[in-house]
Amino acid sequence: MKRIILFFVTLALAVAAVAAGRDTYTVIVSLDGFRWDYTEAFDTPFFDQLAQQGVKAVMMPSFPSKTFPNHYTLATGLVPDHHGIIGNKFRIRDTGKRFSLSDIETRTDPNNYGGDPIWLTAKRQGVKSATIYWVGSDVPIKGEYATYWKDYLKDRLTHEQRIDEAVRLLSLPEKERPHLVMVYFEEPDASGHHNGPITRQTRQAVERMDSLMSVLGQRLASLPIASQINLIITGDHGMTWVSPERQLLAMDFLKEKWVKSIENDFPALIYAAEPQYIDSIYNTLKQVDHIRVWRRGELPAYLNYGTNKNMGDVVVLADVGWVFDKKPKKDLGTHGYDHTCSDMWVGFRAIGPDFKQGYTRAHTFHNVSIYPLLCHLLGIVPSPCDGSLDEVSDIINFTRK
Repeated sequence: MKRIILFFVTLALAVAAVAAGRDTYTVIVSLDGFRWDYTEAFDTPFFDQLAQQGVKAVMMPSFPSKTFPNHYTLATGLVPDHHGIIGNKFRIRDTGKRFSLSDIETRTDPNNYGGDPIWLTAKRQGVKSATIYWVGSDVPIKGEYATYWKDYLKDRLTHEQRIDEAVRLLSLPEKERPHLVMVYFEEPDASGHHNGPITRQTRQAVERMDSLMSVLGQRLASLPIASQINLIITGDHGMTWVSPERQLLAMDFLKEKWVKSIENDFPALIYAAEPQYIDSIYNTLKQVDHIRVWRRGELPAYLNYGTNKNMGDVVVLADVGWVFDKKPKKDLGTHGYDHTCSDMWVGFRAIGPDFKQGYTRAHTFHNVSIYPLLCHLLGIVPSPCDGSLDEVSDIINFTRK
């Protein structure tokens, strides 16, 4: 009963916000692989300025701490187990096909994307939105797209051009102008993978992104609506070190006849060739050091993972810094580990009329709460989700007139 009452109170507050109307615009930027302490390790004057003048916080990703699952979580407020993008790769049990970022058919199939992404929540309530390469935004989810969107495979813009596009969208006539702009950047993830998280090359990538975000901030500040713009800069996951000495090859332990396929890597999703081999896979891997192993549906509750219909029969998660996969990895950095590990945590900065000034949040928050936060900023009613505006209410300026 208390949950029902709370739902209707929240709904009433959201409806009141819609009725009052909002005159602000929100730009949310995702820097892939933006580990929370990069701004402590490297020279990032713009991120430091945002921390001094706006909000500084650390965000915990959802499990698994991978790119596609977490970007879609940011958009829907649902953990991956609930929205369906349970990994960068997984088997679709109904069709037998393999979801993969490199498979255009499955990656763009709307049947694989559950939940209500923010651009559809907004559109349904008369609020225009724009996406520049956000995960899922180039897929016709429920038959629709954002008001303005880019096809990642066809309209590839440089980082500088993405800034140009965001500014152009916010320079449109008022009736055409989106109130939400979502922009994705691939760095510093690529540099973190190739070189490791705390290296000269990753330093260069992070400092370049700081410089680019400074340009974005300056250009937003030059717009006539500058005082109405909320800017959020965050990411999807962090990054940690791996090495050739800490790699375990799955088929060194398993028999070929047991395994139909192994998908993803952190965690590894093992699909058994036949149901009778599930116990053989599980019992064998339980004896291996540096990994944790679960049968489907038996993962610990804090991971919020393992019940989705497309889940592997056996789920294997390597200890942080270790690799369990089908073949060796050459990367020196990676992610996807237990989301409670601090190396997986994400930086968060926010500034604008709806955020407090000079506020540092003492504790981490969960990324499922970004969706209800965006709904609040847009003055729209959120769809049911796993996040809560209450979790991030301390960063909001509720006194704005």
